[in-house]
Amino acid sequence: MVDELDLRTFTPHPQRDAVLREVHARPFTRLVSPFSVIHFAFLAQGEAATSDRCRFIDFCLERNLTPPEQSAKLHQIVIGPATLRWEQHSEFTTFTWIWTNANCSAADQFDKVDGTVRSLIRALRQTGQLLVAIRLEVERDASPTRRAEQIFDEDSLAMVVTNSGAGVAASDFRVDEKGFTKILVCDLGLTSHDLGALVQRLLEIETYRPLALLGLSAALELAPSVDRIDRRLVEALEKMQSGEGLQFNNHLLAELTALAASFERGATGSLFRFGASRAYNELVQSRLSIIEGNDVSGYPTWSSFLARRMAPAMRTCATVEDRQATLSVKLARAADLLRTRVDVEIERQNRDLLQAINERARQQLRLQCTVEGLSVGAIGYYVVSLFSYLAKGAHDVGLRVEPSFLTAAFVPIAVGVIWLVSYNVRKRHLKHNDAPSVTYD
Repeated sequence: MVDELDLRTFTPHPQRDAVLREVHARPFTRLVSPFSVIHFAFLAQGEAATSDRCRFIDFCLERNLTPPEQSAKLHQIVIGPATLRWEQHSEFTTFTWIWTNANCSAADQFDKVDGTVRSLIRALRQTGQLLVAIRLEVERDASPTRRAEQIFDEDSLAMVVTNSGAGVAASDFRVDEKGFTKILVCDLGLTSHDLGALVQRLLEIETYRPLALLGLSAALELAPSVDRIDRRLVEALEKMQSGEGLQFNNHLLAELTALAASFERGATGSLFRFGASRAYNELVQSRLSIIEGNDVSGYPTWSSFLARRMAPAMRTCATVEDRQATLSVKLARAADLLRTRVDVEIERQNRDLLQAINERARQQLRLQCTVEGLSVGAIGYYVVSLFSYLAKGAHDVGLRVEPSFLTAAFVPIAVGVIWLVSYNVRKRHLKHNDAPSVTYD
């Protein structure tokens, strides 16, 4: 018997199971027409997402149904006549109700909801904000164009034949009086897997489209603020050219710093929104490229219809985002330039202060020299006076000396000795101050 290779002998990567299961994380639901779909998307992050998850778990437990696992992002249950598909994303949570409207005529498909399904939808209330509400009907109709014209506004009707040619999707992307966006799918021979994949991608398109357009609202709100800050930056630069002085530069720097802080606060808040809009738009375009095949004569495809508004909206978001990035760089450069001017002004003031200190030191030195000269004369006067008393005393005791002559002769000797002593003392002090300091390890 040949030994089999046992992978348990290897050390698996801690994320191996998670990344391998990711490709199967959101499988398509196999569906058979005809059936009806109601799809909701609620914006929910943080505590709101946790609350919505707890409500769904309680909803399952109250009806003796298996709740989602702690780490699950997708869960599907069959409850009464309907299948409920729950999905939790990073920013929103979706609830997709699928059931068969067996007792409704084709004309009433979009207007009536099964009573049990309606009660269940009302029972599963959410705390998140409702953004998407879609009513999708799948029918077996050999005349999809005629059927779509009966339901939708022809002025905004968009239709597309799927890649396989076995299905047609139509919508006018308008919100009806009940708040739903309607989508019609005509099944011309789709397999259950292909039909489930088509329905899920259509729902994703109409879910990601409003999420992508949230960036447009943020861009329109931020545009006036970006214009205002840009104008104030130009005014600050003009003031910088015309003004001088440390006080003026400090005031201008404080104003520019406050302007940059106000701008960065708004830019940081919009950073996630613009990035999410780009990602959602890419998902919309990806789903459209997957499902779209031939067009329906006389009507635009979904891609061409949505591009008329989606493309300008995304360009607006990109433009505002680019302006924010450029303005951030300009503010940083202006602040650096102004900070450099302040530093140069401070260095200039320090230089002037040091020059003033040096000038005062020189004046003090000259004054000291003058005082020293006067001191030599004063000390010499007192020494000569004392010597004159000695000369007079010597004359009075009988020595043959002339006090006046002896005193006059002693004057230059006394002044010279006093000056020499003073000079040596000052020289020793200067030598001590100029000596380099010695450090001992």
